[in-house]
Amino acid sequence: MKALAILVTAMVATAAFAQTHREMAKGTGNRISCPVMKGNKVSIATATKKKMFADYKGNRYFFCCDGCPQAFKKNPAKYAKAPHIKTPRAKK
Repeated sequence: MKALAILVTAMVATAAFAQTHREMAKGTGNRISCPVMKGNKVSIATATKKKMFADYKGNRYFFCCDGCPQAFKKNPAKYAKAPHIKTPRAKK
């Protein structure tokens, strides 16, 4: 029984690590590139607090400065392949 619990724990840990690794590979750690000013890294937490993001087709894009959201909103399809996260679900 103990061996089964250890095996299940190891499988869950491996799956969690793989998911985190995939997210980091897409640039979605705690910092992400601004889709408009591609070289500028943005803190996801800070951008969220400042409402410096836009949602487009189920994805959320984060911006480095006040001018970037307007540029994004003019032509979001142009920036759709930029690093992003899935749009978080609204809290109930």
